[in-house]
Amino acid sequence: MTRRAVSSPSLTVLDNRTGKSYDIPIRNNSVLATDIKKIKAEAQQQDRAEDETSQGLRVFDPAYMNTAVVESKITYINGQDGILRYRGYPIEQLVNKSNFLETAYLLIYGELPSGSQFSTWQDEIMHHTYIHSDIEGMFKSFRYDSHPMSMMTSAFATLGAFAPEANPSLQGQKLYTNASSGHAASLQVLDKQILRIIGKAPTLAAASYRMRQGRPFNRPAHGLSYAGNFLYLLDHLSGRDYQPHPVLEKALDALFIIHADHEVNCSTATVLQVGSSLVDPYSAVAAGCAALYGPSHGGASESAIRMLMEIGSPENVPAFMQKVEKRERVLVGFGHRVYKNVDPRSKAIRELAEQVFQVTGRNKLLDTALTLAKYAGESEFMRKRNLYPNVDFYSGLIYQAMGFPLDFYPVLFAVPRCVGWLAHWRQQMLNPAGVKIWRPRQLYLGEGERNYVGLESRQQAADAGVFGTPVQVSHGGDSRRSKLATYTDEKGHLLKPKL
Repeated sequence: MTRRAVSSPSLTVLDNRTGKSYDIPIRNNSVLATDIKKIKAEAQQQDRAEDETSQGLRVFDPAYMNTAVVESKITYINGQDGILRYRGYPIEQLVNKSNFLETAYLLIYGELPSGSQFSTWQDEIMHHTYIHSDIEGMFKSFRYDSHPMSMMTSAFATLGAFAPEANPSLQGQKLYTNASSGHAASLQVLDKQILRIIGKAPTLAAASYRMRQGRPFNRPAHGLSYAGNFLYLLDHLSGRDYQPHPVLEKALDALFIIHADHEVNCSTATVLQVGSSLVDPYSAVAAGCAALYGPSHGGASESAIRMLMEIGSPENVPAFMQKVEKRERVLVGFGHRVYKNVDPRSKAIRELAEQVFQVTGRNKLLDTALTLAKYAGESEFMRKRNLYPNVDFYSGLIYQAMGFPLDFYPVLFAVPRCVGWLAHWRQQMLNPAGVKIWRPRQLYLGEGERNYVGLESRQQAADAGVFGTPVQVSHGGDSRRSKLATYTDEKGHLLKPKL
């Protein structure tokens, strides 16, 4: 094809079905999916009616492997070169020089705060740490062995029920989107919920922790830092003037910075998906918690520690890696959906780990972890697949050294990630073009149109297989006894045992 001179970057597409040529603009190294939809053709013999060929070409991208869904100014990741920046600032600089609340301000409002701005911001956050006593009652309704992340998810949804003034379903659907025009009242409501959620997140997290231990809930302690107050809420038992160890406090604050945001990851995409319906931010954050809960996302650090515990000692690493290379086992804590190089967060965490271990003592799993990392680094199998230690590999070691139970790790992730979720949600609400509800398309591969058949005329499908019918589930002893009982149901039918 002869190259044509163009006045602006574009992609020329020749549709071999029709012979038509399309010029599709390229902006920021991307093309609009709706421009692809302009490529239309009449249905051919091989096309199904469900393909909707005449309605335009669709882009099929399973799991969003190469789909940009938002324009953002918040976080930049270059996975090939191992770069992570918040609003342009390298993550390494923020971990070494900033603190969590300052970084939170940066992520949400775009610039590092001045001295007076930071003082006001910190004061507002720390004065929104209390929760309604009825929410404490909600925590007490859980079983003693409930997963703390389940409690956190429920707690954020419950928090929204205590803020009816923040609910667009009650106050009008433009409650937050009006802020995009500079509407003062909407901006005030929007930012107040951000203060509330960031301030109360540690309180909710600590309540889930104390609930598991059967201990009374602490009240937030003013005068401590954000991380210091969190440790107080978790650990204070009696006495006065509780002060967490400064190294542990600093390490937790640094980990909060590292976990604050990571572009449009699974949980952030969930918050934006749910937020696009214009629901209140508490519900959106609760949805983010549910997404973060999964072992492929926020639960990965817990899974990494469980894997190291299973390996046990350094001498068992080679045998375990052989199973990995045979694809019999999954190596948790290595590789990343985005990073094809060393995860920049893992570099910062390794330095933190050494500082924490000097206080807590060397983590017994550290030698196993380092041996595993060394073995993986020398493995051709791992290098070909760009599998390097990620943030979850080292953060779990620090959390364990600090004495946190394994199932609390996702909660320690959720507290700081609230900042990233809210930064993206706020950016979404302030979009001058408005908020369009997210509605992904699908490629329908199921049955074509067919007619209903009455129950008496149906036959069981011969090729249903194991996935085409319900699997027989087991029941408890009470169900078995009930099946042997005789009783009359609510309609007066006599039911006899099925022997």
